[in-house]
Amino acid sequence: MQVGNVTTPFGRRSVTLAQIKGQMRTAEIKAGKKADKWKVFRDACEARAVLGIQDRALAVLDALLTFYPDNELCQERGLVVFPSNDQLSVRAHGIAGTTLRRHLTALVDAGLIQRKDSANGKRYARKDETGAIEEAFGFSLAPLLARAEELAHAAQQVAAERKRFRITKEALSICRRDVRKLISAAVEEGAAGDWGRIEEMFLGLTGRIPRTPTVADLQQILEEMEMLREEIVNQLEIQEDSENMNSNAVQNERHIQNSNTESSNELEPSSGKEQGAKSSQAIRPTKEPTKAFPLGMVLQACPGIRDYGPSGNVESWRDLMSAAVVVRSMLGVSPSAYQDACEILGPQNAAAVVACILERAGHIENAGGYLRNLTRKATCREFSLGPMLMALLRANGAPGRKAS
Repeated sequence: MQVGNVTTPFGRRSVTLAQIKGQMRTAEIKAGKKADKWKVFRDACEARAVLGIQDRALAVLDALLTFYPDNELCQERGLVVFPSNDQLSVRAHGIAGTTLRRHLTALVDAGLIQRKDSANGKRYARKDETGAIEEAFGFSLAPLLARAEELAHAAQQVAAERKRFRITKEALSICRRDVRKLISAAVEEGAAGDWGRIEEMFLGLTGRIPRTPTVADLQQILEEMEMLREEIVNQLEIQEDSENMNSNAVQNERHIQNSNTESSNELEPSSGKEQGAKSSQAIRPTKEPTKAFPLGMVLQACPGIRDYGPSGNVESWRDLMSAAVVVRSMLGVSPSAYQDACEILGPQNAAAVVACILERAGHIENAGGYLRNLTRKATCREFSLGPMLMALLRANGAPGRKAS
């Protein structure tokens, strides 16, 4: 311990152990160390919230630095400045004396400056015969030099945190805008869905945003807002899928009717001998009509799908299809794979298959590939939903029953 470098303040002002520790640290400054005083000052300004000081205290620190003649802080040149309170007040833009003393104390408590008081508490410099400063009493700027790297690191952290706050706030603003406009579009165009409930959830989230939020506040609300946006998109997606299915069904029916009409004209017998013959070239549909199993049976075999319904439950086939879209996205099944399943199996049975996949998710590595494989087998009439449901009913301890 270098006792000669530890001093105590004049008069009634007390000294703290933290101040003594700071004096000991400044005594260990490496020889030849230098730091740009204005860069250190800017770092202190950036990290003021971490240091616990106000803007007026930084104005006083700025004034103190103007009394240091060089731009670089250096131990060899001396780091003590000794302006009077009047001089400091002028350079600190006319700050009042009581306010000046309060902020000087704040700078000392923050460990940015140290007091080096004379015997009578006056600030002055004692010079030698050549006019060079032999010893000075006033405020030491040594803590700024000793903590230069620490202040730079703190400033970087504050800047990074501020950037994170800005990015999170921007993301929340964009997500909030998306949800608002999606709800409005869905309501105005009459899309199916419980938009009243979704509107209440949206207003509840926006109402939770504090007037002066932290990054943690914004991050939590952003995550919930993104989940709400995903739910809205899923609702709109299932409706679009349903509309596409209806459109495809109408087109397929027209195509089959037209094909059959053309075939009957082309294959019309030309003689009585041929009237009883069967044509081997009659056109058949590529897919047989699908038959949906009872909803209660599906839910009994796949109870896990209930949690993903619009209101936390599945009470209708529409609810099941909506839940299947949510689960499809969660399991990583692509929209095209699910679309193909809907076209081959039918929307209801495709949703039931997704419910079955969810029930066996722990045993299926690639849900998307698994669904595509089942769809391909169904095209070749090698897959039927019934046995899958019966197996799950038995696994869940429920008595299997045939669908009527």
